[in-house]
Amino acid sequence: MLSFPSAVKIYLCKQPTDMRRSFDGLAMMVQCIIRHDPLSGHVFVFRNKRGNMLKLLYWDRDGYAIWYKRLEKGTFSWPDHISDNALIDYRELSMMLEGITISPRRKKTRFILQS
Repeated sequence: MLSFPSAVKIYLCKQPTDMRRSFDGLAMMVQCIIRHDPLSGHVFVFRNKRGNMLKLLYWDRDGYAIWYKRLEKGTFSWPDHISDNALIDYRELSMMLEGITISPRRKKTRFILQS
């Protein structure tokens, strides 16, 4: 699981994102849409239109880092109405990545590996 220092803020991008974007494309979105400095060390979360992919962009002391997750089944929980620079905390990000709806709290069914 990911871990970030407590001073790091986690921002959600309200626009669906083309997941072909990489470091520079996502950094440009941070500047233009979220209106923050991508070199700030904060985490910026992007979701695709279908809601089954997430990318996290952050500056890690000496370069950009991207964390990427694609679900085999289901979608990520996402707030219905968010502003241009919506903030969530680490607990809410962890819940989102685990499939727990932020409100009301319940776990979504995803992919079950059959052996």
